[in-house]
This record gives sequence, structure tokens and C-alpha cells, in this order.
Amino acid sequence: MSMHSQHFSANGKLLLTGEYFVLDGALALAVPTQLGQTITIREQTDEEKTFSWRSFDSDGSCWFEGHFLKNELRVLHNTDTAVADRLAQILKATTDLNPKFITDHLNKISAIETKLEFPRRWGLGTSSTLIAMMARWAAVNPYELLSATFGGSGYDLACADADQALFYQLPGPVVKPVSFAPDFSDQIYFVYLNQKQNSREGIQQYRKIKTQLSREIAEISILTNEMLNCQTQEEFARIMNEHEQLVSGTLKIECAKELYFSNFPGAVKSLGAWGGDFVMVTSNRSVDWVENYFVEKRMNVFKKYKNLIKQDGLEVV
Repeated sequence: MSMHSQHFSANGKLLLTGEYFVLDGALALAVPTQLGQTITIREQTDEEKTFSWRSFDSDGSCWFEGHFLKNELRVLHNTDTAVADRLAQILKATTDLNPKFITDHLNKISAIETKLEFPRRWGLGTSSTLIAMMARWAAVNPYELLSATFGGSGYDLACADADQALFYQLPGPVVKPVSFAPDFSDQIYFVYLNQKQNSREGIQQYRKIKTQLSREIAEISILTNEMLNCQTQEEFARIMNEHEQLVSGTLKIECAKELYFSNFPGAVKSLGAWGGDFVMVTSNRSVDWVENYFVEKRMNVFKKYKNLIKQDGLEVV
């Protein structure tokens, strides 16, 4: 019995502008993170009818294990039924997009292992990195696979393969690499709120808005362009605040700063599904002062821009 493996990797993501409105055509600025997810597919030549799937968190703990029947893509036993059903759905959707997927790929494998490079709870793209890697393995269109499974705008798939910041816009999608390395990037930070949000629920809330949003979409696109081209930390903070007020007023949700950081001397912008995951922060106070402010609020995951975000192909750690 011979055995060999295939490996794929994908970047995590953060959406700096355009959350929710990107779904309806707003121009969005997104960045890939240095941390992502890898997948290892172990192949062997025996006639096993099943394969195992194990998923590992960044601390090495196994957060999912399951066994699947190859031809039927049926779950035999698992440690989390919801995850197992979702994986079966992804495998079936992949087969729909590439009918040879089972014979050319699945029938040859004995095991799949995924490993996260960031803690799963951070919300940097556990699902999107998986979709991107599965699409590459099966040679299918990642956006079609996303549409058949999780849904969403797809900006995270663009980040999965990107080496730098990008503009993202629907329909299309239109993906345009951009250079986003502001002189004041050492005054941009990301803080984890430890309030995990389900982005699908956030999208459902957005979809309940019945009013015409063409003005807001146009304003978000303007702010996205302004953010890319702004020259000073003060201007960056103004753009962040304007974006927050626009989304807050449309969704009728309080801004993160109003909720948690009303006395913070700087700007705080929600990222992704509002109320959870990371916020982007900027301030003209010293980095030590800013970090201490959040640590005192028991928010210990504090990342400098250069330590989290991929920048024009260069990883600066």
C-alpha cells in the first residue's frame, strides 16, 4: 500500500470597510491575514470505503472528528453533528460542481486533516479558508462552492489567495489588489472583543432593512476610496467614525465604541458581523497606553497592524 499527501493553505481575512453593504454592490477594502488554515489530504491505494476527517485548532486540540462513506458522502459517526452535516454539504456541493470529484479524488483518500493557525473563535475565516482550499483541491470555482454552502459576499475567498490588500465589489466579483501600507500603520490595531458573532445572522438582520440603500452604498464606496488614500492618522480616524455612524444609523445598532469604549481617545470600528470578533482601533496615544487600555478591560488579544495583516507580499512580524 503506497501513500502520499496533498497540502493546501489559505489566508484568513478582515473586512476593513463595506460590511453588509458589500452584498449590494458597495466597494469594500479587505485585507488577508498572515494567519490562515492548512489542509492535508492523505491518499492511499487500498479499497477503503470510508475516510476520516479531523480538524485542529491553533493550540493543537482536535475540535472535530468524523468518518464519512466515500460514495454516499454520508456521515458514519462524528463528534459534532452540525459540523459533520456542514462538511457533508460541502462535499456534495463540490461533487455537483465537479462530477468526477468522487472518482478522481475522494475514492483515493484515507484521511483529511485541517489545521488552523489562529484560534477558531477569532472569526478570521475558518469556513472561508476551508472553501478556498476545497475548491483548489477539486478544481472548482470557489465562489460557486461558497454560494452552494455558506453564502455571503465572497470577499473572504478573495483574501484566501491574496498577498496584499484588495478592493472587492459585486457583482462579478471584481477583485483589485491595492497597496495599503499607510505611514501611520503603527497606530492601527486590532482588538478581539470575545463576542463571537454568526455572520449569517448579521446578514439576515441587514436583509430586513426594506428601504432603498443606494445613497448609503455610494457613501460607503466613497469612504472605502478615502481610507485607501488617506495620508494621516487623524483622517483615518474620521473615516472610521463616519463609516461606523453610517452603518449604525442604517442597521439601528449601537457602535462598538458607544457600547464598550466611550472614553477611548481615538476611533473604534467594528469589523465583520457587528458586535463580535475584532474591532479596528486607531489612536495618537502611545502603543503601550492603547494596549493597557484594552487589557484593563480584559481584552488581551491586541494585535498591531504589521503583526496580523499581510502587506504587499511581505510578512513583517
